[in-house]
Amino acid sequence: MESFEAWLEREYRYAAAAMLRSISAVDLVKMRPGFGQTIRPRKGSIVASTVLASWDPDPDYFFHWYRDSAVVMDALRALYTDGTIGAEALTHLQDFVSFSRSLRTLDGGALVAAPAWRTKVAETFTQYCREDAELALIRGDTVVADTRVNPDGTLDISKWTRPQFDGPPLRALAVLRWARAVAFDAELDAAVLDLVGADLAFTLKHWREPSFDIWEEESGRHYYTLCVSAAALSEGVEWLENRGDPAQARACRVASEEIRGALDEFWVADEGYYRSRILPSGERSTKDLDIAVILAAIHADGDGAHTPRDPRMLATLERLASLFDAAYAINRDRPAGRGPAMGRYAGDRYFSGGAYYFATLGAAELCYRAAAGRDSARNWVTKGDAYLATVRAFTPANGELSEQFDQHTGSQTSAKHLAWSYAAFISCVTARRAVVAGI
Repeated sequence: MESFEAWLEREYRYAAAAMLRSISAVDLVKMRPGFGQTIRPRKGSIVASTVLASWDPDPDYFFHWYRDSAVVMDALRALYTDGTIGAEALTHLQDFVSFSRSLRTLDGGALVAAPAWRTKVAETFTQYCREDAELALIRGDTVVADTRVNPDGTLDISKWTRPQFDGPPLRALAVLRWARAVAFDAELDAAVLDLVGADLAFTLKHWREPSFDIWEEESGRHYYTLCVSAAALSEGVEWLENRGDPAQARACRVASEEIRGALDEFWVADEGYYRSRILPSGERSTKDLDIAVILAAIHADGDGAHTPRDPRMLATLERLASLFDAAYAINRDRPAGRGPAMGRYAGDRYFSGGAYYFATLGAAELCYRAAAGRDSARNWVTKGDAYLATVRAFTPANGELSEQFDQHTGSQTSAKHLAWSYAAFISCVTARRAVVAGI
């Protein structure tokens, strides 16, 4: 039987190759006849799934999500750092920065002024199209709050939950981490200065405002959005100072500290976990206990409160593990050495409402990052390996990772070949390698 370590390395190589296919997928053409669209991706775009599905039954994820694309670019850096890929990664980064900057010229008012595109929309699909009043507002800042765009660099004309404010800080974080890892040439450095400067300015301007959550379901103040916002602003301080903008650097430092103070409000002391959201009504949400909090910690990383080394974060993971251990049939009577398959929140109804690969991998990664510098590091690695063993148990022999695996049967469901799932595997194994090398 293949050893655990051998499986990890084999699946890592598969995940790397599969994720790379989502970047600059210029060989793919997506037809949306209901919307009268033919989408040909541009270089630098990242599709959430390379599968050309149309809710038949697989969902249509052929979009460049700001959030997903940032997670993929962060995982790409890991592949470059460990030598899995070479100069190809820098080309992808340059294309990503160029594509991202080009999106700032998008203007929904142009669609309103030239409405011929509506005549191409099938009558049965008009109900899914955005209204002119909404489109007219999409320009400037609102473009990056628009959740996603088509990978050909055009606006998404379909109704969706907007605005979302996690995309700009996540993108800034990903690119700033690249800037720490490699030396850019003058052209790329100037482009990065423009892109990251705009993303940090957006975050400074909008972090106090309500937005939709990571799952694109409820509007309010969200732990994930605020956590990655604080991390991006903090990461940007030294970078801005080195580029001769001390005033903006100070603004980022002050806002980052203020946001971290606001994050303390999410701690539910009598129940022992960080809740994921604070709704405008003040009412508690049924989605309070949410894996999004764990994903926030690993995507933001760092030290201190609201990071993988925060005891309250680890307590939140234990509450989530207990929740899904009891909720999912696939977690019952599982073998020793396997952790619970993890989902999003209680009562999830999307597709199987089941376990997510990136959620279970996120739990594992939190354990590995929590292990760093601890006397109990081996215990935390064992905990992380238990979650990875569960991922292994529900990963087919060919290595493919979808979005979910069914909570009753364990079969793959929802979007196939999800780029985020592959990125999560890469990030998780990278964190494991780092801590194992030190013990």
